[in-house]
Amino acid sequence: MKHPEYPKFLEEDWLFEAMNESYIPLLRMMERLKEDSVSFHLTFSLSPTLCAMLSDSLLNERFVAYMESHIELGGKEIERLELEKEETKKGLASLYKENLETNLDYYTNVCNGNLLSAFNKLSNEGYLEIITTCATHAYLPAYKDFPVAVNAQIETGVLEHMRYFDKMSDGFWLPECGYYPGLEDMLKRHNISWVSLSAQAFALSEDECTYGTYAPVRCPNGLYCFARDFNLASLVWSSTEGYPCDPSYREFYRDIGYDLPMEYIKPYIHEPEVRVFTGFKYWAITGNTADKGLYDHSVARKKATEHAKNFLYNVRMRTKSVEQYLSDDPLYTVSFDAELFGHWWYEGVYWLEDLIREINSSSDISLVTPRDYIRSKKDIQTLRPALSSWGVGGYSQVWVDNSTNAWAYRHIFKAIERMGELAKRFPNQKSLKQRFLNQAARETLLLMASDWTFIIHNKTSDYAKKRLEGHIQNLNLVYDNMCKNAVNTEWLVKAEKRNSLFQHLDYNIMNEAHLSEPSPIYTTDFSE
Repeated sequence: MKHPEYPKFLEEDWLFEAMNESYIPLLRMMERLKEDSVSFHLTFSLSPTLCAMLSDSLLNERFVAYMESHIELGGKEIERLELEKEETKKGLASLYKENLETNLDYYTNVCNGNLLSAFNKLSNEGYLEIITTCATHAYLPAYKDFPVAVNAQIETGVLEHMRYFDKMSDGFWLPECGYYPGLEDMLKRHNISWVSLSAQAFALSEDECTYGTYAPVRCPNGLYCFARDFNLASLVWSSTEGYPCDPSYREFYRDIGYDLPMEYIKPYIHEPEVRVFTGFKYWAITGNTADKGLYDHSVARKKATEHAKNFLYNVRMRTKSVEQYLSDDPLYTVSFDAELFGHWWYEGVYWLEDLIREINSSSDISLVTPRDYIRSKKDIQTLRPALSSWGVGGYSQVWVDNSTNAWAYRHIFKAIERMGELAKRFPNQKSLKQRFLNQAARETLLLMASDWTFIIHNKTSDYAKKRLEGHIQNLNLVYDNMCKNAVNTEWLVKAEKRNSLFQHLDYNIMNEAHLSEPSPIYTTDFSE
């Protein structure tokens, strides 16, 4: 998501919004819990692509500029609302401006411009279990007939994690919880100990699942699988009935970037006059109506506390209804996209903090990471999970849909085949050819990202199609040049600057012979 060829690029704002509205608020929340001696254990998956962006110097510079611009907008809003005698909105503008200033101070003075260091510190202190995922968040069931590509996604994800963090990744977030039988062997090849799956993976197994989703299972090869609890997750995740739908909460889609006159907002949007979200939002959800009520932050803050208590009430009621059928305390695996908290659901960080504080003061519920659970339990059922995902219907429709995005795969598959051919025909190259082929491998991994087919399926942007076309063109350029025993040096320098992630990537990973070599990953001993 880096575009150095432009001074400012719309899609980079997606990263900056997540940093300002989710990642930094979550880190600050965890620091508050630490200061108050509140015990907590959470699992975070930080993808290789996100780590690359968070450690990129150009993006870090642009994030600071983004924050300073929005702080300036905050001051401008306070002056405007003062003149218009809009006291409620003025109070919200002051709140947003203060949050921007605090987040920027935390980023520059506490984290020294490196959010990964803050996550790493929390991991070393025992609060977080940080895990990795596929190199570019590829939906793996779509590539089950291309084991070299699947391995490249997993291996790159594990190796990149080791370069950013002090501890190995015991777990692995399967993008979209996408699983197919046999994938466990590729994961164990890289000493992955556990993954999270959808509930369908257990329910549709050929084996009878003894404890449902209330306990993990172990694949025949030893990989542990934790099934996401759909009902508890839906209390938070559902777009129609979840907590974030409460009418008291802040409306995400009403933003001054779209509401105010162009001449006023133009300095804070994108050329040529592309309106964007600014984060300055003054309206509550209210209901399914265009006539929204003003947002009351104090009311919404109290509602977040109520919802945290309600979530634990539901956990307790569920436990009471199933405990007679279980031989041990039930385990609930609940997972969400981090951007839900603070970004999509403004009050979500408050909800999570209140939830953790409530759990810490209770005697019957505790937070536990999969790593710690595995260490504490010896009798875990062996089961063969079924093909599944956490998408609509539990299968692959969102990412492989004949009516919207399936056309993309014939091009992606051909690109994978061509990359494999290059790696086999030109192994162990040096100097420019090595860099040229490494860049081709990057383009191939980026081409496999699930984001592109997801966006195309939802018909929300032309950006995904352009990215697909761009990566295919880049791979074909390398292929055509290497077939002529040539290197396009000018293109290579620009491509390396534009797509600079995975700087240690070795294109030989795309050679089918690589699968017969020993894995470069070292094992983790759960008896530690």
